[in-house]
Amino acid sequence: MAVSFDLFGTLVDVTRPDDPAAAVARELRARDVAVPADWGVAYREVHVDAPEGAEVPLPAHVARALASRGVDAPGNAPRRAVVAAFDPEVTVRPGASEAVAAASDHVPVGVCSNCAVPGLVRKTLVRADLRDAFDAVVASAACGWRKPDARIFERTADALECDASALVHVGDSDVDAGIEALGGTFVDVRDVRGAELADVVGSLAASTATNADATSADDAEGSR
Repeated sequence: MAVSFDLFGTLVDVTRPDDPAAAVARELRARDVAVPADWGVAYREVHVDAPEGAEVPLPAHVARALASRGVDAPGNAPRRAVVAAFDPEVTVRPGASEAVAAASDHVPVGVCSNCAVPGLVRKTLVRADLRDAFDAVVASAACGWRKPDARIFERTADALECDASALVHVGDSDVDAGIEALGGTFVDVRDVRGAELADVVGSLAASTATNADATSADDAEGSR
């Protein structure tokens, strides 16, 4: 058994650009990229034909949006512009650190986060002083799949060395409930808040770990 946590809105709150297209455009210009006059329109269009459930990293989307208007961005300018545009201030949510600690007392813990900006999940964990709190970190931009797609939960379970049906996922939206389709457990922070979250997650982790130990002991006894 293992516990995974959604990041944004569950463990932390972050500042976001009021106008993402304008923020990216500003950073592109700072890197001498000619931004199309209709950039706002281009940014909102679909430029990558991705499979259902797949994550399209935002730099790839930005590069394709520029190319659709005949702009060839040099080097890794789209990636650097995106990373700079989404550079947040981070606040740890009440009870979040305690919930992670409560789970990690009993089972492996990880992060399972939708995020199209490369590196943003790990940067956020560093700023939240949570970098060393997890056994595994799975972000959609890196693994290629977004919640609620089963594959991101399966990647998370694999990284935590458990079956997806044995994964407890803590999140703040309906996409996090996708773990239930795999037989796992969803803890909704919209219903469980603050100090109560640590109690709920810790109790789940402790009871499941105890049951797993009992099962292992029974299996060992039966093999004699």
